[in-house]
Amino acid sequence: MKRLGLLRHAKSDWGQSDKRDFDRGLNARGRRGAALMGAHIRQQAIVWQRLIASPARRVQLTLESAAIGPPPEWDERLYLASTDMIYDVLRECEGEAVLIAGHNPGLGDMILDLVAPSKENALFDEAKVKFPTAAFAVLELAIDDWADLRPECGTLVHFKRPRDLDAELGPED
Repeated sequence: MKRLGLLRHAKSDWGQSDKRDFDRGLNARGRRGAALMGAHIRQQAIVWQRLIASPARRVQLTLESAAIGPPPEWDERLYLASTDMIYDVLRECEGEAVLIAGHNPGLGDMILDLVAPSKENALFDEAKVKFPTAAFAVLELAIDDWADLRPECGTLVHFKRPRDLDAELGPED
């Protein structure tokens, strides 16, 4: 069995209209959500052997605020990556537990793709509605080698959003 973590970047700063998408940072709400989610991830006591991340500035700042370790491995292929690209990155991995930090829709779609209908549960029902900024999910994958990663091989065993930990970080009106 392998363990896959998915962390979406925190809320970005859309007020930075002078910057290209790749260079946008986080707003105050995003920095707060990233720190909160980082504390939550550390409490899970999962030893992430690899953290592979999009090099976009908002992902970098999310990981700085979250402070979850291990040191990120920046992979340009993860910037706005599709599920196919995320599969490609993961199939090159080693280790038992890998955390991917990046963007939607790719990360949210990974959950939909990896969980078989027979393995859907209440966590899946929540995650399929929306994988919001700073959301964190953990899937257990019925594979022995990352090269064998395929659709419907996983079970969603953990899903948290910032608003689950602090109601003030819920959807803005």
